[in-house]
Amino acid sequence: MGFFNRISGIFRRSGFRRRAPRAEDFFRMFQGYTPVFTSAPESLYEMELIRAAIHSFASFCSLLKPEIKGTALEHMERHWQMSINPFMDTSKFLYRLATILSVDNNAFIIPLEGRNGQIAGFYPLMPMNSVIVEHEGVLWLRYLFPNGQYAAIEFDRVGIITQHHYRNEIFGESNSTLKPTIQLLHTNNEGIVTGIKNSANIRFLMRINQMLHPDDIRIERERFSEENLSADNKSGVLMYDLKFDDVKQIENKPYNINAAQMKEIAQNVFNYFGTNESILQNSYNEEGFNAYFEGKIAPWANQLSLVLTNMIFSRREIAHGNEIILTVNRLQYLSHKTKLDLSTAGFDRGLLTRNEIRKMWGQPQVEDEDGDIFFIRKEYTRMEDLGKEIKANANSAGQGVQGNDNTHDSGTGGAHTAI
Repeated sequence: MGFFNRISGIFRRSGFRRRAPRAEDFFRMFQGYTPVFTSAPESLYEMELIRAAIHSFASFCSLLKPEIKGTALEHMERHWQMSINPFMDTSKFLYRLATILSVDNNAFIIPLEGRNGQIAGFYPLMPMNSVIVEHEGVLWLRYLFPNGQYAAIEFDRVGIITQHHYRNEIFGESNSTLKPTIQLLHTNNEGIVTGIKNSANIRFLMRINQMLHPDDIRIERERFSEENLSADNKSGVLMYDLKFDDVKQIENKPYNINAAQMKEIAQNVFNYFGTNESILQNSYNEEGFNAYFEGKIAPWANQLSLVLTNMIFSRREIAHGNEIILTVNRLQYLSHKTKLDLSTAGFDRGLLTRNEIRKMWGQPQVEDEDGDIFFIRKEYTRMEDLGKEIKANANSAGQGVQGNDNTHDSGTGGAHTAI
């Protein structure tokens, strides 16, 4: 089965209603991203700093691993940890979902069904040109593909992730509050480019020491520029005749954007996206990462967990403990000293196994039976139990000696007292 036929079949099984597609339709539908350049970009994704903030957030989200609690779909856990749909692995799915949410403040997820009607995966949809319509008392999500085709799926089967959720009951707010910052970023970038171009030009101020017709002045100016300032003048020497007097070079200083102003603009972006410079440049420490995770990644993972859980599990299944959670091994972001202290304390107290510690250090797991067994040091006891173990061991030893003597006596017929 060809690639386009696979796509068509999956979307039909997943509840989409549309006409039979042609191959050229799919080429237009799954076209590459084409940015639109304007005087001041309307799309957040066209600004360098904003794209860096979104990329950083989406990259961290792509490290999350879906885990299924309960028995309803536990057979799908390993599969969904690797691939969430036939067209992208789980990492790409999470990255794209986080990117769509950051740019549009809304992201849609549709379920993909297998041939037996069971949930086989999920697919992210961009909310652009998506509308909610009602047909015969049923709400539908109608989605416009880039090739002009419409598709629709029952709205109660769609998962929706939002942020800046306020006025609309379903969708999040727009990013209109960030437009002044976008305009400042665009203006400053243009100012830097223009300033560099202007500073690279060589300019002269000169006086003609005789009366000339305006046309003759224009001719002399062009001749002077061509002979002295063009690329043909490889000598680097400027020469002029007696027609010109008081020739002076105008020095152009490069234009530099005020550093405090640039920092304030960047801080506006960081505040809006809940990030900072160290996160974008991967120079964070463990405290910085933990703060970013708790404030940015964890809320997103919690919302996605709830959305996916309510999409695929019934109320009865949820009541019996079935759910999808997204986890990440945060221990790998600790410093080496913290890892060492945690490894030692966690292993001695039976909190971590050898394989868990090796995973923390980025080492492969061991396959022997001791790799997943918890060990604990036997040097701690409760206060009220102090001395009891020693007495119990002494009594056990005494009974063992007595028993051996009695056995010996019955065999020889003699009698003596155990000491």
